Amino acid sequence: MIQLGPFQLDHPFVLAPMAGITHSPFRRLMRRYNSAFVVSELISARGMQSIQPKTLELLKFHEEERKVGFQIFGEDPFFLCQAAQQIEKLGVDFVDLNLGCPVPKIVKRGAGAAMCRHPITLGKILEALVKAIQIPLSIKIRIGWDEESKNALEIVRIAAQAGVAWVSIHGRTRAQGYEGKADWDFIGDIKAKSTIPIIGNGDINTPEAALEKLQKYHLDAVMIGRGALRNPFIFEQAYALWKGEKYLFPQASDYLNLIQEQKKLFQEFFNEKMAGIFGKKFLAWYAAGFPHCHEFRAELFRTLDVESVWNQAIQFFQTYFQSRDPQALDQAFLMSGHG
Repeated sequence: MIQLGPFQLDHPFVLAPMAGITHSPFRRLMRRYNSAFVVSELISARGMQSIQPKTLELLKFHEEERKVGFQIFGEDPFFLCQAAQQIEKLGVDFVDLNLGCPVPKIVKRGAGAAMCRHPITLGKILEALVKAIQIPLSIKIRIGWDEESKNALEIVRIAAQAGVAWVSIHGRTRAQGYEGKADWDFIGDIKAKSTIPIIGNGDINTPEAALEKLQKYHLDAVMIGRGALRNPFIFEQAYALWKGEKYLFPQASDYLNLIQEQKKLFQEFFNEKMAGIFGKKFLAWYAAGFPHCHEFRAELFRTLDVESVWNQAIQFFQTYFQSRDPQALDQAFLMSGHG
């Protein structure tokens, strides 16, 4: 067991929030596959004031997801506090404030990574948020705006003074986006000087890398994003290594069970069309590194019948599960954003 803020967790390996990906059915799946806790994709605090069908979908969660947090973004403290209070009333375990999103349409509004450019103002917002809710507040940041303004340590100290429970740090600047490599030495330096828990994030694609970063930098936890989309078994594997055990490589039966579980969760949550769209995306990601994965992806996205999509995946993994190239798991992936 580990302690993270007020929570006791089984282990320190956590699914990162990812836009368009960490919806409720995938969060449920990853809790079943042993992510220590889960966080929603980012939700607009201002958008929560005018409830639209998309927003209502983002605000759904299942008891199976606990511990679960909802991540909000926005630049206006009034809307942020209102959103945090609404989320608390829904019954989730914590609120996470996104201070790291590099997307231009968000930072131009002064939200996401842009908020960390004004530490004094941000400190007041964090204090207001902590006072507005009874559940914990966490934040997710980057190491800085660009190479000349890496102020993550200052933000962590301000967060600690405000009463934030923990900070997740993505090891790139806003200017980098998702290019280049995450700077784990910088994250480690912040951890050594922080009085509150620090979660490291960036470029964790294998269970070995997760454990190595955790131990080398004495972090409280490690957050895994894109790596879980190529290897959904990564949390179980990292947990085994953390306990000093060897992990088992997934067999065909493991992939078939995963596919059946995900199919059922998607069909419960989405309409038929959206279940098929999301199914194709995730199945294509899981296939990375397997023989004929490119042909498999092309065939998936040509297929119109939803049931045939899942059947194709079952046949593919039954045929090729023994022949995956492990180096494919550690290659650049979804570099335009996520995790």
